[in-house]
Amino acid sequence: MRESVIDQMVDLKQVKQQTRQGLTELLNQAQLKAGDIFVLGLSTSEVRGKRIGDDSSIEIGRTIIKTILDTLRPLGIHLAVQGCQHINRALVVERAVAKDHDLEQVMVYPQIHAGGAGQIAAFENFKEPIEVEHIQADAGMDIGDTAIGMQVKFVQVPVRTSVKTIGAAHTTYLSSRPKYIGGPRAKYTWDPFNQHEEGGR
Repeated sequence: MRESVIDQMVDLKQVKQQTRQGLTELLNQAQLKAGDIFVLGLSTSEVRGKRIGDDSSIEIGRTIIKTILDTLRPLGIHLAVQGCQHINRALVVERAVAKDHDLEQVMVYPQIHAGGAGQIAAFENFKEPIEVEHIQADAGMDIGDTAIGMQVKFVQVPVRTSVKTIGAAHTTYLSSRPKYIGGPRAKYTWDPFNQHEEGGR
């Protein structure tokens, strides 16, 4: 009962709207494709305006996870949900995703104060959830300053959206790009004969 009263104060409808809007703006800029991996870091305590890890909420976790899955699944983009430091920031993924990306399974199950509400909600919504230790996602969303940078491919690129907070939680977004390599003669757009530089000859 206590959680339900508090979460009415948080306004789950607003959390859902903010999550969908922030995610949509990120996807518009990140240009992900089917088969890519999207990582979520989530502190439901921070969404409530509390210190990370101090006041988790399964209802907030369920709201955010369902909202994200409803957007990503039709696009064929896979969700990975990072846990907290108490399980070494392991991530929940679908077993099929782990197999396709050669990710090693680790043995741990989330609880509300070790893994967090977001991971529990992922276990509830995934077909065959397992935990893996590391991932190299193509983009990500961090709700509550949970530190997802280690899970996103190098080079990470910050993405700006109009949604700076979800509930009371500071929210940041990352995409990624391939590394630029080479020396003075290297180019970063496809034009093998330098036609633009030579006047189109």
